Amino acid sequence: MDRDILLRARDLESGYGDVQVLWGVSIDVRSRSIVAIVGANGAGKTTLLMTLSGAVRPTSGSIEFCGKDITGAPPHVSVSAGMAYVPEGRRLFKTLSVRDNLLLGAYNRTESREIHDDLDRVFSLFPILRERQSQDASTLSGGEQQMCAVGRGIMARPKLLIIDELSLGLAPTVVESLVESLAAIRAQGVSILLVEQDVATAFEVSDYGYVLDTGRVSMQGPSQEMLSRPEVQQVYLGLS
Repeated sequence: MDRDILLRARDLESGYGDVQVLWGVSIDVRSRSIVAIVGANGAGKTTLLMTLSGAVRPTSGSIEFCGKDITGAPPHVSVSAGMAYVPEGRRLFKTLSVRDNLLLGAYNRTESREIHDDLDRVFSLFPILRERQSQDASTLSGGEQQMCAVGRGIMARPKLLIIDELSLGLAPTVVESLVESLAAIRAQGVSILLVEQDVATAFEVSDYGYVLDTGRVSMQGPSQEMLSRPEVQQVYLGLS
């Protein structure tokens, strides 16, 4: 096995009840890399992320993380192993402050000094959160809420940060700032698995990309190569 591969999923199939969503999906995420998953609405992107993180149990296939089989393991096992999931829609806790929402990301950690250091790291990455740390998180702007959600993921001190729809509903300037933060997070040794509706942004920020189509991987390759493929340009970028 290639030791550089942090996450390896093979022939994953999963869904909800009798409805199968994923059909034989295989992906790899290498250490210190950013991998993008794109596709149309309903393609199975969120289901894939939830299956990888343990929120949805696969019906077949395998998931290895850091060389260990975590197939079917519940979310708390995935978190303890070093995987953090930033869900679509932020899902911050209303009535709790920004600071408390961030600290919830470290719920399974006990080393107070390192937690404090990581909180400073989040505030350095997103300075606006330091200013807003005592504010009810639900009163933040959409972009600030996304920063808080990403920061909460970082507080778990993950090896892999999984982000579902980073830019959804956000202004271009906010998206640009969030995209810049991904490079900074990766520079700190964290790999990122990103589902992103903006295909151009997804492939520009990532090293490798996958296209999901009705629950199957229809295309994959180095991101810059994916951007140049006629099928991607026509279907996802609107270029003729």
